[in-house]
Amino acid sequence: MSDGLKPGWRRWRFEQMAQNVNKRIDDPSQAGVEYYVGLEHLDSDSLKIRRWGSPDDVSATKLLFEPGDIIFGRRRAYQRKLGVAEFRGIASAHSLVLRAKPAVVLPEFLPFFMQSDLFMECAQRISVGSLSPTINWKTLAKEEFALPPLEEQRRCISTFEVSAKHLEEIQKLITLAESLSLSATNFYVDQWINEGTVELGSILRGAPESGCSAPESSGNTGHWVLALSALSRSGYVSGELKAVEPTQYMLAASLSPGDLLISRSNTLDRVGFVGRYQAESHSAISFPDTMMRLLPKPELMETAALEMILQSSNLRSQIMSIAAGTSASMKKINKTNLMKIRVPTPSKAQQKLAINHRKEIADALHQAKKRAEAAWIIHKKVICEALRA
Repeated sequence: MSDGLKPGWRRWRFEQMAQNVNKRIDDPSQAGVEYYVGLEHLDSDSLKIRRWGSPDDVSATKLLFEPGDIIFGRRRAYQRKLGVAEFRGIASAHSLVLRAKPAVVLPEFLPFFMQSDLFMECAQRISVGSLSPTINWKTLAKEEFALPPLEEQRRCISTFEVSAKHLEEIQKLITLAESLSLSATNFYVDQWINEGTVELGSILRGAPESGCSAPESSGNTGHWVLALSALSRSGYVSGELKAVEPTQYMLAASLSPGDLLISRSNTLDRVGFVGRYQAESHSAISFPDTMMRLLPKPELMETAALEMILQSSNLRSQIMSIAAGTSASMKKINKTNLMKIRVPTPSKAQQKLAINHRKEIADALHQAKKRAEAAWIIHKKVICEALRA
């Protein structure tokens, strides 16, 4: 053994393992590519890029990437976002575009290595800044990691790929369940719309309530605010929280399980997402000023039914039509305009039937997600064992 490592293993600086592909594109609309991948398009703990935007929808400097390059979210590395590109495009400047140096690490091995706790813990440790901790390439470049020889990497890849394929198959199940949920939602809501609509404001107990603005904290203050990523196309996402310094406004914006939230300000493809807050293990949780809380009149509308209505394709189109803003990427929804969108008012019996149907699908989706969590734990263990120097 050398340096306490297994035979054939060596320590390498990260800059010896990967190239930082810093091909800057100052005008995204002139990049000559069809795809834009922002951090919002990367799924935590997944190498597969399933979503993207258009270069026409963004401004400011971006980074060019090629098929096979790794797009790594250097901002808020604790979100563990990286994906392997299957096409040519441009990426957010809050990411690093990396390319393996095959004399040291095989291109198929590097993404799995970067998924490991070994790498991710290092990425978080060297991140700087309290509000949006970010990795500096020059710092990451000097970090050292132990790697097996190429032949051993090649043997590991086949095991990693089997594990990753199992994860991907479960993800396909999740995607199918989410698609089924949306189809069921549209089926019911389209029927209700044919029976007539009213302005949203007429079924609310008041104007949508704004959230609070609170400075992020690098430590655990005991006070938390939902991150923008807590709302998705399919509803509330548990665990998407940010520690904040408590303010006098946070109490008014504190949440109760079942509260319905809508994204007031976000990127064009995510603004207007709706979801019901689910109880978290943390206490003192509030919602940010980029969200609004909607309180329906209980005699007219169940909160779960209003969530369903606002998630339908018909209402999604209405919400997108009132999203405004001078920025090409960020849009906002005005309270007054939101109150004027047209929503159906089904009977309580109709609402209950639809809610129960959606719950059956949601339960199946929950089981699929639990399977994905278990498979991910196994996947991480496989990588961890392979990297045990």
